[in-house]
Amino acid sequence: MKNIPLFERIRAAMRRYEDTHNYTCDVCGREVFGNERLCRACAEALPLHRGEICPRCGRSVAEAGVCMECRRSLPAADKMRSAMDHEGEGARLVVRFKTGEKYLFRTLADLMAPLAAREFSDCDLVTSVPMTASARRKRGYDQSRLLAEEIARRSGKPYAVCADKTRETAAQKTLSRAERERNLKGCFRAKKKTVAGKIVLVADDTMTTGSTASELAAALRRAGATKVYFLTATSVPQKTLPPAFSERQSGV
Repeated sequence: MKNIPLFERIRAAMRRYEDTHNYTCDVCGREVFGNERLCRACAEALPLHRGEICPRCGRSVAEAGVCMECRRSLPAADKMRSAMDHEGEGARLVVRFKTGEKYLFRTLADLMAPLAAREFSDCDLVTSVPMTASARRKRGYDQSRLLAEEIARRSGKPYAVCADKTRETAAQKTLSRAERERNLKGCFRAKKKTVAGKIVLVADDTMTTGSTASELAAALRRAGATKVYFLTATSVPQKTLPPAFSERQSGV
C-alpha cells in the first residue's frame, strides 16, 4: 500500500464508496434506502429479456428460432447476449448513458454482469468497442470502455485494449444495415499479440443490427482470437423465421 501514490489511493477509495452508496433511483429519482440503483417499481418495469431470444445474436424474438437478421447474414461473433430490449426505460437508460450521464455504467453493469457470469465464464479477457481519439474527446468519455472495465472487474477477468479504430465513421443511427456495413468496413485493427489464442468478450451499450459487432469480431478472429463473444445492455428486438425453416437452413 505504501508504494501506491496517494492520488491513486484516494481515487480507489472514492470508487469503492461510489460502488456501494446510492441514494436515489437512477430511473425515477425516488429516494432509496438500501444503496440500490433502481427502486423496485423501476427495476420491475425494465424490458428485461424474459422470453425467447435468437440463439446467435441474443435479441428478443417473437417465437423460437434464428432471427431474420442472423438468417440473412450470420454475425462473425460466436455468441451475443443482451440484458434488455432497446425500448422503453431500457433504451432511455442507454441514451442517457451515452449523452453525458456516465455514472450509469454501474447501473447497466448491474444488469449485464449476471449474464457475463452465466454465458461467458470461459472468456480469457474483456474488451470494449474502440473509439477514435476525436470521438472520445467529443463525448468526453469512452462509454464502451467504462462498461467493459466494470464487467471485467466484477468477473475477475482482465481488461485489455484489443483493437484500435483506424478512422472516423459516420453516425450509425440513420443508416440502413447495408450502409452500416459499408461505413464500418475495415475500420478496426486488432492487436494480434493481445488476442491470439484467446476467447475475447466485448462489452458495449447496445446492439442494433449487429454490424459493429460483426466487423470487430471479424478483425479479432483474423488476429487469432479463438472465439469472440458480445455482451450489451440492450438490443433491438427482431422477428424470427419459422422455427422449422430456421433449423433446416442454418444449423444454429
